[in-house]
Amino acid sequence: MWKVYKWNGHYIMGDLVSEHSTETAALKAAKKKLKYARSEKSTLQAFKSRNETVIWLDAANGTPLGLIIKKTNKKSKKIKGDATASTE
Repeated sequence: MWKVYKWNGHYIMGDLVSEHSTETAALKAAKKKLKYARSEKSTLQAFKSRNETVIWLDAANGTPLGLIIKKTNKKSKKIKGDATASTE
């Protein structure tokens, strides 16, 4: 689930604006509500180790406006029938 947060004057992840199932829907909602000029997907190892995808949203002058975050579960899911392979 992608979550769009707005800077509330104290925290960058201050107020929850909306939740979306796709990244493009989250970006569209953020563009409409936050009116950001730049977005950048974070490549920091700290987020990768916590299984998070973060997109920073900034104004044209670089002022932070908010962020979009998705926490992913890295556990592998087993598909029925995949666990055993036939050797016939």
